[in-house]
Amino acid sequence: MLKIPGYENGPLVQGTAYLDDPLFWPVHLGTCLRGEDAQRAAFGADWDAATELYRALSAESEWPVFSVPLPSGHTVHAVYRNIEGEHGVDYLIHHPAWSAAETLAVDDGHFMGPGMAWPELLSVARQPATEGVDDPDARLLLLFPTLGDAHLPDDATVALTAALTALTLIEEPAEVASMLLENQGQWAPAHWRPSDGVCINDGGHSYRNPGNAFALPEGRLREISNALNGGEATAHQASG
Repeated sequence: MLKIPGYENGPLVQGTAYLDDPLFWPVHLGTCLRGEDAQRAAFGADWDAATELYRALSAESEWPVFSVPLPSGHTVHAVYRNIEGEHGVDYLIHHPAWSAAETLAVDDGHFMGPGMAWPELLSVARQPATEGVDDPDARLLLLFPTLGDAHLPDDATVALTAALTALTLIEEPAEVASMLLENQGQWAPAHWRPSDGVCINDGGHSYRNPGNAFALPEGRLREISNALNGGEATAHQASG
């Protein structure tokens, strides 16, 4: 059975087999596809098949895990937490030197986040990997629900559209990409900034906002910033 140190909630299994199903991606992005128009654009006539896939992903007997290893030695995990009445996806980060994984974001009815700024999401997607989820488009879509960024670059839609085009059967990927970026995660888009080399935000539900009582310790925040940014703790300076 798969193990993540400090995360002992349930029966973890590798979920990579799901990644070859084009329907996995709109199902995984479901909480970011708010409203009937977004749902219709993403699922089209495949709603029934998507519902069946979601049931499989949400089975309490197996909790699918999708792992994104980074060259720094850290690994970001997306874990389908299939507890009856408390279903959600936990986004964790771990390093072998840590006694336990840390939580970046939680995508459920009691959401916590954001966990990443757009430049970090793009950086993680494009960092080289030889195991786990290694395709840049798959990494971008898998970790998209951690995003919460009030200042997106003009080309964000281009990158997201390319990923949706490559991995899904969505008929209008540019339209869905725009909807996803408009909604992002369940939280309000946060303002990110560098502070002494650490990428932090002002989100009221974020573990990466030092102003929150539940924020990660400074050392962890610094290490996570370095890992997500490919070894360089840089962040775009928010304007306005």
